[in-house]
Amino acid sequence: MEDDVMFTAVADHSWNCGPYEEDTTLIFNKVITNIGDGYDNISGLFTAFTSGYYYFTLFYHAGTEHVSGLTLMKNSEVIINTFEDFENGPGFTDNAGNSAFVKLERGNVVFVRLPAHCQVHASDSTTTFSGFLVSKT
Repeated sequence: MEDDVMFTAVADHSWNCGPYEEDTTLIFNKVITNIGDGYDNISGLFTAFTSGYYYFTLFYHAGTEHVSGLTLMKNSEVIINTFEDFENGPGFTDNAGNSAFVKLERGNVVFVRLPAHCQVHASDSTTTFSGFLVSKT
């Protein structure tokens, strides 16, 4: 249908992303699905071409060398976080995810931010970002 909007993208850079000194937009460069062409795998931004309620998910895998975490952003607003801070101790890997329904207006952007000093794996299709339009407003 012409109003369908959905995407899934993977951070697949064959290495870890981070840690960086500043917050960084995580680029999910490998696109699995991009119906409606809202996700840009160069900038890492999803742009809403249709106003409505959207559902977004993010998942990551990380090692234990650094704190790990991701933040879902709408424009400059934090929507949700997922975070791990070595609670399991050395030798354990971290897996985390989160999801949210978000109201977007046409032109709003949604992206995943890698917080400063955090690291996630960006290989083997383990760190993903997905979203879809639930209903138009």
